[in-house]
Amino acid sequence: MEETHHTFCRICESLCGLEVTVDNGTVTRIRPDEHHVGTAGFACIKGVKQHKLYASPDRLEHPMRRDGETWSAVSWPEAEADIGQRVRAIVDQHGPNAVAMYVGTAAGFGVLHPVFAQGFMDGIGSESMFASATQDCSNKFAAAREIYGFPFTQPFPDVDRTNCLVVVGANPVVSKWSFLQVADPTKRLREIAERGGRVIVVDPRFTETARAATDHVFIRPDTDVFFYLSFLNEVLATGRIDEALVADHTTGIDEITELVAPWTPERTAEVTGIEPEVLRSVVAAYLDADGAALYSSTGVNMGSNGVLAYWLQEVINAVAGNLDRSGGTLVGKGIFDFAKFGKRTGTLMSDATSRIGGFRKVNDAFPGGILADEILTNGPGRIRALFVTGGNPLITMADAGRLREAFGQLELLVTVDIYRNETGSLAHYTLPATDPLQRDDLPFIFPLVLGMQSRPYLQATRAVSAPRGEQRDEASIYLALGKACNAPIFGSRRAQRMLERMAARHARRHGLAHPTVPSEKLLNLLLRVTRQPGFRKLLGHPHGLARPPAQPGSFLGKRIVTDDRRVHLAPQRLMSAAGRLDAAFSAALDRADRMLLITKRHTKTHNSWTHNHPEMVANGFTTNHLYLHPADGERLGLGDDDLADVTSATATVRVPVRLHHELMEGVCALPHGWGHQHATGLSVASRTTGVNVNLLAASGPDAIDPVSGMSHLTGIPVDIAPATGPLDPDSWSGMPPAETPVGISSH
Repeated sequence: MEETHHTFCRICESLCGLEVTVDNGTVTRIRPDEHHVGTAGFACIKGVKQHKLYASPDRLEHPMRRDGETWSAVSWPEAEADIGQRVRAIVDQHGPNAVAMYVGTAAGFGVLHPVFAQGFMDGIGSESMFASATQDCSNKFAAAREIYGFPFTQPFPDVDRTNCLVVVGANPVVSKWSFLQVADPTKRLREIAERGGRVIVVDPRFTETARAATDHVFIRPDTDVFFYLSFLNEVLATGRIDEALVADHTTGIDEITELVAPWTPERTAEVTGIEPEVLRSVVAAYLDADGAALYSSTGVNMGSNGVLAYWLQEVINAVAGNLDRSGGTLVGKGIFDFAKFGKRTGTLMSDATSRIGGFRKVNDAFPGGILADEILTNGPGRIRALFVTGGNPLITMADAGRLREAFGQLELLVTVDIYRNETGSLAHYTLPATDPLQRDDLPFIFPLVLGMQSRPYLQATRAVSAPRGEQRDEASIYLALGKACNAPIFGSRRAQRMLERMAARHARRHGLAHPTVPSEKLLNLLLRVTRQPGFRKLLGHPHGLARPPAQPGSFLGKRIVTDDRRVHLAPQRLMSAAGRLDAAFSAALDRADRMLLITKRHTKTHNSWTHNHPEMVANGFTTNHLYLHPADGERLGLGDDDLADVTSATATVRVPVRLHHELMEGVCALPHGWGHQHATGLSVASRTTGVNVNLLAASGPDAIDPVSGMSHLTGIPVDIAPATGPLDPDSWSGMPPAETPVGISSH
């Protein structure tokens, strides 16, 4: 029998409304929900084809255990008992911090998954939490804590009212809008121009977003901090600051003025490649607009000075009078005041420091860039067991070759996922999780708790399809593991017992084979506690229930949680970090003649997990390419489809070339998310021949940002040459040379 359900996508922040057709329990078709209050009939190709990924014969349906190279299905009680015994032994002998967890991006797009994952680690008593944020966005969290008093205070552009949007190092047309839900980004960007505004994209590549913009400015990779320095220098030099806002709501204007004084547009042009008159024209457009916003994303975040760049961006928006202003940047309201709650309880405000490098946690997580060191370095607290939930660090993290070596040293590696991916292929256990269409949910934490929606709404969804085999939702998995590991959830035996009783009662009531956390009941409780309509009432609004939009004037003097309730323009931690700017400038000058590598995303890919369906790798889309400007290709002796060896300080990868005029000369791009040859559980993706760009990025305490813990994943200096001879087979990380000319060799 065919049924139609309304739900929402949980692949990225866009959370697009979907209309799902189910025939006898099987999802047969997904379409955009044309009547959705927030996304109005928009969805991307990944969203409408996701059910085909979930229906793959490679889906994990049973707990699997690896013995040598052999995988076999085991029962949940058997897996839980063995994992529990191993964890208890490690904790007894080496302490709780010897057990770690890596939380991947997929974990963040549901409400209960990250809560119960953290609750399990609280039960262990371990501080050893790592998260994917240190690959792409923890610079924003680290800076926001210093500027606004809380990491999740993240102002966003007032897209529908701005008259000048300056987009730096972001490509929302392809990757959607990070930290903000903006459906149909191309349409929304063009609407700015249609009302007479300007969209100025600053990027080393003429991106898909640049095509939808009014202006594009090339910039050398990893020089964004100098662009922002001279931008702020020019704002202050013209005297066009909002003196009332600065006086009433900020501290540190004198210190910030002194900091940027030497960084004139003439000076920074040496490294950014942006002529002074061009930079001044961008600043003038920003200052002349009635409401303007600077916005940045991963192209800035993943550079070597991402935390400083983002800090300066926020300072500019504030001193120019565009913070908390119509058409400028706004701070949304979620279903409760999360910043106030976090400040009061210490949530996401841990000051714990890492064993390796002494890095302070960001959002209660340590840098992924030191995970290999934490495993390989002997001493008290050395990580010996690792749980990976909703992530694939062997593809997404820096220095993947070294990380593979480290994972091989673990006494216990457990992955919770829908597939046995590259990381899962090294695991001792892979535990089968439900997919987004198989769970009840609310919009995840950014819109729900923080109100990061350009057109706010609430929506509830029940599962539209049932689990297959022995798949379980992550909350139920971590509740069961908490019992097995003598690690009561949230560190509370009372909470453990209560939730176990609820799970058992829910299973009996619904005829389920195993205890299952009653997700609808818990989500309803969250809504009720925060005085929102209940879960069932929201189900009565299948296209979403509109909420009030973010209001200008609702933040400054009202919701800032710094001790003095002011925006800190010159916080000491960031001012101290700015002491490295002169050295960074000299380093940028030294690499002026080097090729710099950036990443690139395709509309059909999402991080590392969309290549395991034939439709997603059809028509020759079976590898990534090294993109070069034709002038660089001619200089290097490389043309379309030639093989090139790309060498960084950590590795060499061999990849075919594509020439593109869209790149700035001296810049090359290599899309991330490829390199699946080691994935024993991905029958389609493992036959592709792409390479993992993150092999070229360095790890370790000297390679990551000391404030944010961010790995340096863009603007990497590389040498490029036509491929000659075989790569070293002893360190081969891809498929054997006899099977494919594309491979990887770690130094």
